[in-house]
Amino acid sequence: MPSSTQAMEKPKETLAYSLHGNCYLNITWHCTLRCRFCPKFNGSWDVQGYNLWLHEEPGVEQILAAIGDPAQYREVVFCGYGEPTLRLDVLLEVAGALKQQGVRIRINTDGLANLVHGCDVTPRLAEVVDAVSISLNAQDEPLYEHHCRPKRHGAFMALQNFARRASQRGMDVTLTAVNGLEGVDIHACQDIAEHLGVKFRPRKLDQVG
Repeated sequence: MPSSTQAMEKPKETLAYSLHGNCYLNITWHCTLRCRFCPKFNGSWDVQGYNLWLHEEPGVEQILAAIGDPAQYREVVFCGYGEPTLRLDVLLEVAGALKQQGVRIRINTDGLANLVHGCDVTPRLAEVVDAVSISLNAQDEPLYEHHCRPKRHGAFMALQNFARRASQRGMDVTLTAVNGLEGVDIHACQDIAEHLGVKFRPRKLDQVG
């Protein structure tokens, strides 16, 4: 039988997980959105066999240790069930350490970092981040508000402004939208991306990429 100490030990948390030849980093559970289609709001913290529930937010050294040898991956992606740019300083420090090893860095984000932090953070991100995938998920503000339920006013335009600024800073920017959400016009979402001068990719629900 396990000792009392073992019984009190917390289960091991998933800070880094491997999919599609990439390493994904799970650094926070906090988010600026409350998307109706997000599994965590429907009682699940699983992504393709990985449980992303966190008991506490990890520090820089914990995250780097969880990655192991980054050379085995095509890229390292900040992507969990929270918004990684809410932990901007940790993100930048981890990304900076990985960039020194020649690693390609991508962020999967809601695009609201500038709105949340009250300033343009894209210059800082551009120093260590190669690519940014931004969840658009709707072709207009009412539908975005319905599906994504942002906690801050003006989020729909803020994410588009973030996309434009990130692209201007030299990052490879892609807007994404979940195919199949009620009322979402994928072609209209693609038109927004083209207007902003960035790429577009439709996503499947619950599929990390």
